[in-house]
Amino acid sequence: MQPPVTVVIPVRNEQEAIRSAIESVLDQTYPNITEVIVADGMSTDGTRRSVEAFDDVRIKVVENPDTTTPAALNAAIRAANGDIVVRCDAHSVLPPDYVDIAVGILADTGAVNVGGIQRATGTGLIQTAIAMAMTSRLGVGDAKFHYGGEAGPADTVYLGVFDRQALVDAGLFDETLIRNQDYELNIRLRQNGGLVFFDPRLAVEYRPRGSLRSLAKQYFQYGAWKRIVHRRHPESIRLRQLAAPLLVIGLMSSLGLAFTSWWRLALVIPAAYLIALVATTAINVGKTRRGAALVMPMAIAVMHISWGFGYLSGLKPGSPTNAV
Repeated sequence: MQPPVTVVIPVRNEQEAIRSAIESVLDQTYPNITEVIVADGMSTDGTRRSVEAFDDVRIKVVENPDTTTPAALNAAIRAANGDIVVRCDAHSVLPPDYVDIAVGILADTGAVNVGGIQRATGTGLIQTAIAMAMTSRLGVGDAKFHYGGEAGPADTVYLGVFDRQALVDAGLFDETLIRNQDYELNIRLRQNGGLVFFDPRLAVEYRPRGSLRSLAKQYFQYGAWKRIVHRRHPESIRLRQLAAPLLVIGLMSSLGLAFTSWWRLALVIPAAYLIALVATTAINVGKTRRGAALVMPMAIAVMHISWGFGYLSGLKPGSPTNAV
């Protein structure tokens, strides 16, 4: 018999997005999804009404008064009765065979967490440009869950389909981490001897932020909380994760040199970065023939500089930041 599956969705003020996420769960071909648990972080818009409008007894709502993503996930997991836990976010749309494939991979590999690609897509000029940036190697480095790669063991994966007992044994998500809690959890799963497995067949549509300002805020938080994870788990540091803070240090150093007799040297890093952005833009314009490719370099620069400043900021746990 196919194992029972619980889908968990953390949400807060996502009236626009939550319907598509839940519909994608209800459209799954896997026959034994026993419940869909939405952990609501005290939404003040119509999110709760959108969830309750679904006529399906499997859909349940649990309260998340803490309002943060890890607290929402933990509340939903504690209320779950499935042997397998599937994470779905409000901005994600699961393909119909997602759970079917993931459960099969868990059984075949013995992994405790499997996942695949965050396939960023946009509908407007800015959102499409941001989606392009999120799938560019210049934008995100060698992170396979952004652009794909061969199936196999991985440091982390997008979302995650988990063996529930392995989650419990690892202590669930760390509720002191507002961001980057998934990466940190995967560290502990691997430390416990578990396998985290990437498979490109598990590609999930993701709608990124719709403005460069909101993108900057998001990536500042990503960088800041990554620094906290690196303090706790220095063995998890990867070279790609240091590229953005090193870029910021280089650009700031260049600005300082610009007012000295070394001003020519000050041009090296900004010029090299500009050339990389122009080259990436030219390649994407040629491949896509879309106007959004011309805006993509701004999105990449916002991601890099915001992430870098966030990492260098030294944000401490408990600092004010947005929740789910």
